[in-house]
Amino acid sequence: MNLRKISLGNWILIAMVLGTLVGFFLNFYVDDPFIKNFILMDNVFYLGGDLFIKLMKMLVVPLVFFSIIMSIASISDIRKLTTVGARSIVFFILTNILSIVLALIMATIVQPGAGLNLPASETVPNSVNMTLTDTILNIFPENPVHALINGDMLPIILFGVLIGYILIKLKDQTSTVYSIFDELNNIMMKLINIIMKIAPIGIFCMMARTFGSIGFESILPLTKLIGCIVLVIAIQIFVIYPIIFAIFTRANPLKFYRKFLPAMFFAFSSASSSAPIPLSIEKLDEMGVSHGISLFTIPLGNSLNKNGSAVFFGVGLLFVAQAYGIDFGLIALLTAIIVILMSTISSPAVPMASVFTLSMILSIVGLPIGLIDLITGIYNVIGMFNALSNITGNAICTSVVAHQYNSFDMDIFNDKKKADV
Repeated sequence: MNLRKISLGNWILIAMVLGTLVGFFLNFYVDDPFIKNFILMDNVFYLGGDLFIKLMKMLVVPLVFFSIIMSIASISDIRKLTTVGARSIVFFILTNILSIVLALIMATIVQPGAGLNLPASETVPNSVNMTLTDTILNIFPENPVHALINGDMLPIILFGVLIGYILIKLKDQTSTVYSIFDELNNIMMKLINIIMKIAPIGIFCMMARTFGSIGFESILPLTKLIGCIVLVIAIQIFVIYPIIFAIFTRANPLKFYRKFLPAMFFAFSSASSSAPIPLSIEKLDEMGVSHGISLFTIPLGNSLNKNGSAVFFGVGLLFVAQAYGIDFGLIALLTAIIVILMSTISSPAVPMASVFTLSMILSIVGLPIGLIDLITGIYNVIGMFNALSNITGNAICTSVVAHQYNSFDMDIFNDKKKADV
């Protein structure tokens, strides 16, 4: 077998499987803490996995910033820019609401928190409610440089859109600046291609460390919670997303998944929705989605379209309510949908942010937060599925929006011609 002919997606899959097997082997058969923890977990696997994640995250902010500017500046019709953005946001919000409702329905049926019978004697601390006004204001950066340094995606996107818009308006007067941004964007894309060559190594290390260090004694009492979340995300990925894709694009969703698998593997193994952004854009380019559309909607969707996180919040909320024997009426559930939607949109794309956001949601709706520590202990597993749903839903929405603007080349998608990438 010629190893060079194995595709990147297959190498990532192989790395995931091998990493999982090595992790389980270390968990069950290696007792020496020096070899298992000091040498492998805390050094070799930690270095290999975190180095790859840091390299990918290193590119996220400059890639998003430069690509947003170029995707906007290359649009000749201003009306297309506003309609693409508006339609994308509406689509993102609707899929988020659908995910929340599905999560609440399945959690009501499965009852993941039933049987814990915890006393609801805990005093719920005062919380700061995240209002719609706060969310809107947070989009506008007081200091664009500060937003770039902190990786605040929505302000970065807005700032990039404004610069791109000005480049359109000034045209020939800014041709030098346009060329500079174009060259910087090309440099970022080349860096992505270079870094992705070590993706299988990084993913192997991450999988081995996750399954080699996770404590099964902390997972077993909460398998029902994990199972409920995985069930809802499976319905999303295997039922809802394919239906949306097929209805709006008239294309075969199985082909989409086959082409997008490398990005899905990366999101799952890294438990990150931000790190796979460059790979997501690359895979959408390869399947015929307009580069300008994906460069705009993928970073935007990473901030607004967190379907997996929405599932976690919905199931997590009812899990806590059921554990404490608190009955949620219809009005309370409607309020919870609004709170979860706003929290999902405003949740930062940083590790473990969903756990802190869930704590905020519980406080807002008046539920105890005593189970947060327990949920935190298993979030590494949940986070992998959340990221998988987030990145897949984002790509589906991007494909649908691109198709609506005749920016999805079906000849490339159906392998009748090759993409120019």
